[in-house]
Amino acid sequence: MERAVNPLVPGRLLLTVRLGEMPEHVPGLRAVFGYGTDKAEHVDGGVIDRLLRHHGGAFRATRLHSARRRRSERPVPGARRFDDVEQITGVARVLRIEVRDAAGVPALLQALAEVPVVERVGADHLCVGPFAADGNADAPSRLDAAAAAWAHELIHLPQALDYEPGDPATVVGLADTGVALQHEELRARLRAGFDSVDLDPDQVGDLTLVGDFRHRGEEPQDEVGHGSGCAGILSALGRGIARGGAGACGLTPVRVLGAALGPGNKRFGVGALDNIDAGMKRLIDLNVKVINMSFGTPESALLPDAPRPHEEVIRYALARGVILVAASGNSGEEERFYPAAHDGVIAVGAVDRRLEPLGFSTRGRHVAVCAPGRDIPTCGLQGYQSATGTSFAAPFVAAACALLASRASRRAWPFDSHDAGDVLAASARPFGRAGVEGSGRGVVDALAALRLLDRRIDQDIALEAQPRDERDEDAIPTPSGPEVALRPGPFPPSRPGSRPYHRNAAEETPNGEQSKFQ
Repeated sequence: MERAVNPLVPGRLLLTVRLGEMPEHVPGLRAVFGYGTDKAEHVDGGVIDRLLRHHGGAFRATRLHSARRRRSERPVPGARRFDDVEQITGVARVLRIEVRDAAGVPALLQALAEVPVVERVGADHLCVGPFAADGNADAPSRLDAAAAAWAHELIHLPQALDYEPGDPATVVGLADTGVALQHEELRARLRAGFDSVDLDPDQVGDLTLVGDFRHRGEEPQDEVGHGSGCAGILSALGRGIARGGAGACGLTPVRVLGAALGPGNKRFGVGALDNIDAGMKRLIDLNVKVINMSFGTPESALLPDAPRPHEEVIRYALARGVILVAASGNSGEEERFYPAAHDGVIAVGAVDRRLEPLGFSTRGRHVAVCAPGRDIPTCGLQGYQSATGTSFAAPFVAAACALLASRASRRAWPFDSHDAGDVLAASARPFGRAGVEGSGRGVVDALAALRLLDRRIDQDIALEAQPRDERDEDAIPTPSGPEVALRPGPFPPSRPGSRPYHRNAAEETPNGEQSKFQ
C-alpha cells in the first residue's frame, strides 16, 4: 500500500498568467539550475507581488519552461523567445513560485485566482507512487522465450513488426523514473535523455528520499525499476525477453520521478507536477513523436476547484502533433486520473491473458483501449522482472502508436494523437467476455491497426484523386476487410505528477484480487 503523505509541496505554487502578461525579467528554471541565475524576487511590481508577500511572506519566482528556440536562433531574453504555439498553449506563461510561509498558501490561491491577469493558479503536488521492485535481484538472468513473449503475441506485435518494422526517425519519449542506462537489453537502444527531478527533503514530509533527488542533469538513471520495465516493453533488444514492440523506433528517456523508500526498503517513484511538466516540455521540444506516461494523479487528490494537472503541457504536445499515451490508473474504480483523462490522451487499461479487464484497472468513459497488464516479463534495474499494472499496459499501446506513426511517415501522411486513438479503437479486439464497460473499445491489436491505417490512407488518396464533381464531400470512407471488425462511433475522447501504476505480487489480496491503492 502507499504511505500516507501530504500531497502538496509546501509553499510552492504554479501560476499561469494571461497571454501577453509574462514578465521578461523572470528567469527560466533551467537557467537557475544549470547556470546559477538568481530567481526573481518580484513578478509584476503590483497586485501579484503584494498578494504573494501578504499571504506568503518572501517569495522567489522562475519560469517553469524554457523556449523551444535557442538563444543562437533568436538572441533576445528567454521570455521573448517563445513562439506562437508555446504562447497560445500556455507553456510560455507558467511561473513556479516558492513562498516562505506555506500556511498562507490556501488563502493566497484564492486571492490570486481573482486577479485579472492570472489565467489559472494551483498548488504544486507531490506525487507518490506504489512500492516498486528494487532491481529484482532474484529475477533469472534469462526467461523462457515462450513465457517472455506471451503479451506481445496477444496483441499481434511480432506480426505487426513484420508488417512495419518501425522507423528510427520516429522517437518514443518515456517520462518515468528513468531507465537502467547500462542494461544489456537497453543501452544500445537509447537516445540521449535527461533528468528533471529537483526535490527538497524538507518538502516531502516523512518520506525518505534516496539516490539523486536534488540535481537536474543529463543522466536519467533509474533508481526504482519502474521506468526500466516500461523501456523493456518498448525497446528491448530481445536477448532474454521479447523484442521491444516499438521495433526500430528510437527511445528517449526522461527522469521525472525520483526514488523514495517504503516499508521493507522497497523503492517507489516520487515527483512533483512541475518536475513532470518541465521534463515533458523539453521532451516535446526534442521532437519525439510518441510519449508514454505511466503515472497519474487522481482527481480526488486535488483541492476543490484546482486546475487539472499537466493542462498546458498536454495542449502543447497535441499542438506539436505528439501522440500521447497514458496508463488509466490502478484504483480499480471508475474515476479520472490525470494525464490519462485529458482530451486527446489515449488512456490505457489492463487485461489478462483471457482478454478480460483486470480488477485493479481504473475505468471510465475516457479509457480508449486495453493491453496486457499482469505478469509482464520485462527489464528490471538488473536482470529482469515480472511486472503488473496499467503502467505496463500503456507501453504496449505506445509501441503500437510508434509503428502507426512510422507507417504514416513512410507514406507521407499526417498522423496525430486523435488519429492514433481512432485507429486503435476501431481495430481493437473484443474483450474475452461480454458486457465490459468503462475499459474502452477492446484490446489493442497492433497488426489490425496498421492494416486499417493503410486502408484509410488508400481510400483518402483515392478520394482526393476523384474529379471534384464526382466526389461526395459528405461521405466518410468506411474501411472493410476480414482482418478488422469495425465498431460504430469515433475514438472516445479522453478528459482533462504523479504515481507510477505498478502493482507487486506482494500486494495481492488472499483471494487473488488486486487490492486498491489508498
